Amino acid sequence: MFRWPLGPPVAVVRRFEPPPGPYSAGHRGVDLRGSPDGVVRSAGPGVVAFAGMVAGRPVVSVSHPGGLRTTYEPVDPSVKAGTVVSAGTQLGTLRPGHAGCQVAACLHWGLRSGEVYLDPLTLLRRGRVRLLPR
Repeated sequence: MFRWPLGPPVAVVRRFEPPPGPYSAGHRGVDLRGSPDGVVRSAGPGVVAFAGMVAGRPVVSVSHPGGLRTTYEPVDPSVKAGTVVSAGTQLGTLRPGHAGCQVAACLHWGLRSGEVYLDPLTLLRRGRVRLLPR
């Protein structure tokens, strides 16, 4: 069972825009309106795969059963790699200033299955299911 990574009310500021190819432009997740220093929680049960800096931004990734991985950025982590989490476990706090965000703070929430990017809203049964050719 998956849940929103931010507390209510949740607003999607930018939707998932799948890239046509692995190196093509697109938006590989959704941006959710948040508040600076707001709590970011794991969307589902799993194990923290990564908590640290990527290209100058703090990122947390969680590996879930079935080969899924969710990512959360920019998040100042309060967990470390290897931490077992449940849906709702605090991962860290939301840092303001996400590039491209039109509000004070946005959480970029991503989802992958292997190397394929998916719409994380499908975890909540709110996204569009789109099958892409391999």
